[in-house]
Amino acid sequence: MRMIVMGLNITICTTEEKYAKKEALLDYLSKHIKRHKMYALRYWLCEVLCFVNIIVQMYIMNRFFDGEFLSYGTRIMQLSDVPQEQRFDPMVYVFPRVTKCIFHKYGSSGSLQKHDSLCILPLNIVNEKTYVFIWFWYMILLFLLAGLIIFRAVIILLPNFRPRLLHARNRMISLETCRILSERLDIGDWWLIYMLGCNLDPMIYKEVMNEFSKDLEPSANK
Repeated sequence: MRMIVMGLNITICTTEEKYAKKEALLDYLSKHIKRHKMYALRYWLCEVLCFVNIIVQMYIMNRFFDGEFLSYGTRIMQLSDVPQEQRFDPMVYVFPRVTKCIFHKYGSSGSLQKHDSLCILPLNIVNEKTYVFIWFWYMILLFLLAGLIIFRAVIILLPNFRPRLLHARNRMISLETCRILSERLDIGDWWLIYMLGCNLDPMIYKEVMNEFSKDLEPSANK
């Protein structure tokens, strides 16, 4: 993507330089039609792997906390609805602040003696807040990535949705031009020009797409 954009995401360049780079980009798009399917598949695979990564991390974390992590945040949010005398803080259950300790020390007679006492675990006060943040962060990422994968599935399975999506990327491009591009390009090429909309200056992107759609018309009429 960086190679074919060639700095056209910045409008501050000479007219000759912009024209030369634009022609080079159009030449690349015209000569490499139907060669970008693997690029799109690898891109979407990385997004799926991000989703799988979050699920695996949550599963491992849940196993580490003996099945307490997945419901950790929801039980904390439910505390406000429980009367004070009936509250059972899940943070204290998962990260106890006080525990029983047994100390072994030698008495005055020289024999080994055991002393029971209570030990305060101050680090768990930090841990319980940290894992509340981690739980919410994981949940946000999980829902966002799930929505992203559904969105990508819609792009792949519903070709009629692509022209409107391309038009939404840059409103200066007519819907008819977006329809021509979407109908005459496969999913890999369409994904490439869609991503170009994020990496090119809007005015240059409009010019490139308008000229590219004209280049596609003669081949379609043959």
